[in-house]
Parts: sequence; C-alpha cells; structure tokens
Amino acid sequence: MNLVDTHTHLSREYYPDDFDEVVARAVEAGVTQAIVPCVNAQSINSLFEAADQYPQHLFPLIGLHPTDITETYREDLALMESLLTDPRVAGIGEIGIDLYHDTSLRSEQQEVFYTQLTWARERNMPLSIHIRSGYEDALAIFNKFGNVQWSGVLHCFSGGIQEAEWAIRHGFALGIGGVVTFKNNKLQEIVKAVGPEHIVLETDAPFLAPTPHRGTRNESMYIPLIAAKVAEVCDLPLEDIARITTENSQRIFQKLKTETNS
Repeated sequence: MNLVDTHTHLSREYYPDDFDEVVARAVEAGVTQAIVPCVNAQSINSLFEAADQYPQHLFPLIGLHPTDITETYREDLALMESLLTDPRVAGIGEIGIDLYHDTSLRSEQQEVFYTQLTWARERNMPLSIHIRSGYEDALAIFNKFGNVQWSGVLHCFSGGIQEAEWAIRHGFALGIGGVVTFKNNKLQEIVKAVGPEHIVLETDAPFLAPTPHRGTRNESMYIPLIAAKVAEVCDLPLEDIARITTENSQRIFQKLKTETNS
C-alpha cells in the first residue's frame, strides 16, 4: 500500500538531528512520496538538498508563506520566480493568506498571494494553498482571475462546507491532516460530505501530529493513521482510501506520477 504525504516540512531545517531516520520511517510505513513546501527564501537550499538526496521520495515546492513576508519580500519573490523552471520543483507553495495572529501586513499578503497565483496561471503549475482566518481575502483575490480552474490543494483545510464546495468547483483538493483524528472536529463532517475523490492526505509535519501522538513532533510516517480515520469516516476500506488519495495526489502534482512510472 503506497501513500503520499502532500504537505510535510521534511528537510534538515526541521529535522536537523534525524532527517535520514525520519525519511526511512516514512518509507517503511508506506509513505513513499512526499511534497515538501517552501516557506521563505532561506529554506530553499535545504529543500533542494533533501530532493537531491531522495529524488524518488521528496518533491519540493517554491513559494513565500504569508507569515514569512519581510521587508525583502519582492527580492525573495524574484528569486523564487527564477527557480520555477528547476526540474526538481513540483509546484508553487505554500502560499496564501494568514490573518490569524497579525493583520498588519494584510496588503502585502494580498500582493504576494496574487503574484504567486499569477505564476501558476502563466506556467500551469499546481498550488499548495495556506488559508487561516483569511478566506474572504483569499477568495476575493481568486475572483480577480475569473471563473478559472486551478490545480492544487487547500492545505490543512479549515473552512466549512461552502469553502469546500468552492474549492472543488475550482479544481482544488482538500488537504486532510491530523486534525481529522481529533475528537469533536467539523473536519470529519466535511470529509464525509465531499468523499475521498476530493481529498488528499498530509501531515504538515513536524506540526499537528494526529491522535494518539497529538502534542508531540509529527512525522510523515503517521499518514496511515490519518488514512485510517478517513476510511472510518467514509466507511470504506483503508486500501481504497490509499489508492484514491494517491491517485488524487499524482494527478495534481504530476512529478509524482512521472517518478512512479520512471
């Protein structure tokens, strides 16, 4: 049974002491491929080093995270745009709007998000989208592009059924992580409503570890726990969830499928 982690910060930047062991544990658990998002310009070298070391397993994205915007953000964007043609890059992310803790850079977040969405449209590249307390802003920016189809994932999906339906209509899958295993969470209702054909699995490791590891460092090897909960919620065999979500992941991030068939 092969599984894909569509969002994990699996590089030495986040796992300085046991990076190789973390990769090995993921592969042993059946998580044979992982999408590794970028958050800022400083993380790029670590992402590429990880991809070079594990080219069949780790696939980096390029993007500027909304809470990593600094006074050099335009220079950072220029550097990132220049790297989009690098053959190791599987897409653009993680990008988006995050107004949960701080709204002081709201206009800069909007500018950065719009710029990176433009890259995706111009290059037909998939996206990893981060939205936290910012759906109104994010949807307004998407609307500037008209009623177009995108390819990508709403990472760590936290919206309601209306946001889920919007995402699906516009070509996005919902990124379902450890939160789905927590007690009394609305995400289970969303997963049941939309079905596995519209979701992908993720950990957001080292953050948001699933039950029973909640509160500890997360790893990609926990994807089977998330898959098992999704299978329970959808009343389907685990093997079906693994197959469907892996196919969804490979359809969105074409480099995964290319590597699998090589």
